[in-house]
Amino acid sequence: MPRIKPLMILPPLVFGAFVALAAFGMFRDDPESLPSALAGRAAPPVKLEPLGQNETFTDNTLRNGQIKLVNFWASWCAPCRAEHSNLEALAAEGLPIYGINYKDDPAKAQAFLDELGDPYTAIGTDESGRTALEWGLYGVPETYVVDGDGTILLRHAGPITQRIIDSTLRPALEQAQGR
Repeated sequence: MPRIKPLMILPPLVFGAFVALAAFGMFRDDPESLPSALAGRAAPPVKLEPLGQNETFTDNTLRNGQIKLVNFWASWCAPCRAEHSNLEALAAEGLPIYGINYKDDPAKAQAFLDELGDPYTAIGTDESGRTALEWGLYGVPETYVVDGDGTILLRHAGPITQRIIDSTLRPALEQAQGR
């Protein structure tokens, strides 16, 4: 009978470990969620320029006592277009949504809002991307739930779908109301 050498066992063990890690990753509760170092911390400062005649907002707005969403978006972003009707529905329910237009041409951003509607309570542009960097933005769209004191409760990367509203946003908003 041939003798098994220790190095012969190593490849199947490495492969088995890889399979176990892959299985763990596939069956996590929310594989789309990305960690946010800002959850539970004060929202970073916003340094925004106005978008056309739209009202903009400041750091004080984020600490105005109201629960709100902060949504980073761009006119060139297809998922932003896909989530837009859901943002409009949330705004129609009375939820304040503050928009940050990310690295976009202001004329194209305004045309996007003119075409699809404007769900934002106030909006500003972040042409340089500095505010996005401070917020830890991975890409657009990205939405944050911010409580009345300006504390970030939740970050969602990706488009806001009805499933995300029901499974993620509404529970976070209810938690914020109970604080």
